[in-house]
Amino acid sequence: MINVTPEIFGIFLVVMASVALVVFVALFFVKAGYGMFFDRKWGPAMPNRLGWFLMEAPIFILMTVLWLASGRTWEVVPLVFFVIFQIHYLQRSFIFPWLIRGNSKMPLGIVLMAVLFNTCNALMQGGWIFFFSPVYPLSWLWSPQFIAGTAIFIAGFVINLHSDYIIRHLRRPGDTKHYIPRGGMFRWVSSANYFGELVEWIGFAVLTWSWAGVIFAWWTLANLAPRADAIYDNYEKEFGEEFTRLRLKRMIPFIY
Repeated sequence: MINVTPEIFGIFLVVMASVALVVFVALFFVKAGYGMFFDRKWGPAMPNRLGWFLMEAPIFILMTVLWLASGRTWEVVPLVFFVIFQIHYLQRSFIFPWLIRGNSKMPLGIVLMAVLFNTCNALMQGGWIFFFSPVYPLSWLWSPQFIAGTAIFIAGFVINLHSDYIIRHLRRPGDTKHYIPRGGMFRWVSSANYFGELVEWIGFAVLTWSWAGVIFAWWTLANLAPRADAIYDNYEKEFGEEFTRLRLKRMIPFIY
């Protein structure tokens, strides 16, 4: 990364962690206007599929650019980190958007904010993996951190995919009713897809054993925990006792 010193990169990480705290607090008071909380005050609307693609594709592309521009392109451990990271965003950018059912919309403002964050996150993760981390020895691939972190990442990835599948299949074609998601991790939380994503990035933080990974996991919690709270409240208002008697947590089983 041209003209960026380790000290500047460290300041960047501190700033990112601090901004996440502000976002965490703010989102308990302001609902991001997409999905079930779609609101045109967040900007002109575009098709949901296009919005998700435009939000997620930049991080996949920028991480690839950083990988190719670095001097570590073919170092084994950074390459493995890169592949693991890109698996998520390959699915999120190029597969998930086209699986979305219906004709829902997404505001331009939400898309632009997501692009900004994903750009910064690519600089965080790619900066660490390809430019500022110490050299990871090949033996890292059988270290306890890598093995445990990879297992956690895979578990989160599977939970996220399965939860998205359940949500997509709540309605039959033409049906406009709302339903409570059931099955899978929805037995314990009302936002199982968010739980899966949090688990993924906790796993990534462990397998890379990096502050950059930790801050991304913190951002994931800061962004999704308030939204999980809003979704829980919305289910409670809409379904009443049918929902509350399930005794679900919002996002993290048995905890929150």
